[in-house]
Amino acid sequence: MSEGKGPVTLKIILIGNSGVGKSSFMNRYVNHRFTNMYRATIGTDFLCKTVNMDGDTVNLQIWDTAGTERFQSLGTPLYRGAHCCMLVFDVTSKDSFSALEVWRKEFLVQGEPQDPSDFPFIVLGNKTDLSNREVSGKKALQWCEEIGAEYFEGSAKEDLDVEKPFVRAAQRGLQQYKKHTLENTGHFQITCKQPTETRNTCEC
Repeated sequence: MSEGKGPVTLKIILIGNSGVGKSSFMNRYVNHRFTNMYRATIGTDFLCKTVNMDGDTVNLQIWDTAGTERFQSLGTPLYRGAHCCMLVFDVTSKDSFSALEVWRKEFLVQGEPQDPSDFPFIVLGNKTDLSNREVSGKKALQWCEEIGAEYFEGSAKEDLDVEKPFVRAAQRGLQQYKKHTLENTGHFQITCKQPTETRNTCEC
């Protein structure tokens, strides 16, 4: 890094209804893998990926939270200390898109960001490879403009435009980190170590 400091650790949270593809998008980005076998996330899951961002070495902690009501409360404590939040929906499901406002408000309440009006949200529409689309890009973009979020869409299954939203989340998260450094705040964080192998995993 330009200031001679160690890597920056950023916490990126993925939230949204169950079945929209949060885990699939995360796994496709980090591990370059996709499976058609659906397994609901129980509580939370997370992966790490190290990237270079504007001269900074950044360790991304990407958290995938459960989208079902049964496990929803388990994820809310982990909202705290996040640097960027990705709101994920399924473009073939109007209900999953309509639910994003509830998810966003819950994040702002439970996550307690230092400046809620300036906190970065990335909205991500998944499953664009399917033909039975119910939410247009225009409609999603209009809502994003209303709440000050940025919009991306793609397909985890077809590996279509998967990297772009995460790169942008890292950029916005880094800006948030530099503006509101979380050092010595007592927020819950996990240190990620990159193994000697080329694949990205975490030793926690």
